Amino acid sequence: MIHDTVPGATRTQAQRTAATRGKLLDAAVESLVEQGYAGISTQGIATRAGVSRGAQLHHFPTKESLVVAAIEHLVEKRLHEILESDPDPEYGFEALFDAFSGPLFDAALELWVAARTDPSLHAAMIPLERKVSDALRTGCLEIMGDRVSPDIIDLAIELARGFAVSALMRTPESDREFRERLLPVWKALVSK
Repeated sequence: MIHDTVPGATRTQAQRTAATRGKLLDAAVESLVEQGYAGISTQGIATRAGVSRGAQLHHFPTKESLVVAAIEHLVEKRLHEILESDPDPEYGFEALFDAFSGPLFDAALELWVAARTDPSLHAAMIPLERKVSDALRTGCLEIMGDRVSPDIIDLAIELARGFAVSALMRTPESDREFRERLLPVWKALVSK
């Protein structure tokens, strides 16, 4: 992601802090997607972000705090983008399934797998996963209103997550066909 600056303008400390954090968070997501959790280091992320190791440590003292904050940052950004696009309530489930794709899902999946065997990452991921689920639920309710119950939304979130994981083993074409075949079945079941 490119961070805009105005040449010659003096930035406040808060603006400099936000810019540094943004660079680190973007670099962390890119690194997770490209290298996986096991392959990244905070030093590598700082280098990629173009910030000093000291600045990285000031903002994010541990690898876990940095990658969890990066996913949280991306979730908030992605939810905002989805809601700003003002999706048609008839396509609310499609918007939900779309949320489980791209760099956000790839980076989150890296953390889920790593958290299975890393107790400190697992502990850091628990509050993040609650926030992600709450954000997804809130977004779905905002898009679909009272057309479906909260329980149906929770089931749809789990279904979308499962679709996204299994999509890793399909080609984009076969995944599209699979989704086009099964999503209408799901919608018909919950619309009764």
